[in-house]
Amino acid sequence: MLWPLPVVLVASQGREGPPNLLTVAWTGIVCTRPPLLSIAVTTGRYSHDLLVETGRFTVNLPTTSLVRAVDLCGVTSGRDTDKWRRAGLTPVAGSAGGPPLVEECPVNLECRVERRLDLGSHTLFIAGIEQVHVAAGLIDGKGRLALERAGLLSWCHGHYYALGRQLGHFGFSVRRRPAGRAGRAGRAVRAGERPSR
Repeated sequence: MLWPLPVVLVASQGREGPPNLLTVAWTGIVCTRPPLLSIAVTTGRYSHDLLVETGRFTVNLPTTSLVRAVDLCGVTSGRDTDKWRRAGLTPVAGSAGGPPLVEECPVNLECRVERRLDLGSHTLFIAGIEQVHVAAGLIDGKGRLALERAGLLSWCHGHYYALGRQLGHFGFSVRRRPAGRAGRAGRAVRAGERPSR
């Protein structure tokens, strides 16, 4: 019952054979020092075996324009389907020597499994982030990562969504406003007082 979740394309590859793609919505950052993320993968998936075999994968952040490709990679199996070709996606070599990146995705993370937890229906792969690749258009004039420009895809209980408008930023609720400015919301309202309309 968590909402929304990122939806990503995970590329993996065995010691032999072509790379595969898997759509994963159960993913997230778990640590900053060292940089770690996790993905939860159903034990029966073809990609599960590849992840166990090599311990390497890439996480590729798709845009809303890739929603059909993302869905296809989640409902077909790499055992009998070349998902790259069928979804119209392009594998490109990363810099860490693991599985390929998805060229059409504006952000790519190269990862190496550090810990594996077999939890039942899913295995949780906790991995170190070895390299991060970001499209040049997502870096603003001040060198800041402007990820809001990417138009990334999200997931909620079986449906894909685009993200909505920004409502605030980390720490905005306690940030002091400069003296003499009431901000866009107008004057502050005292407890028990109704705002004017």
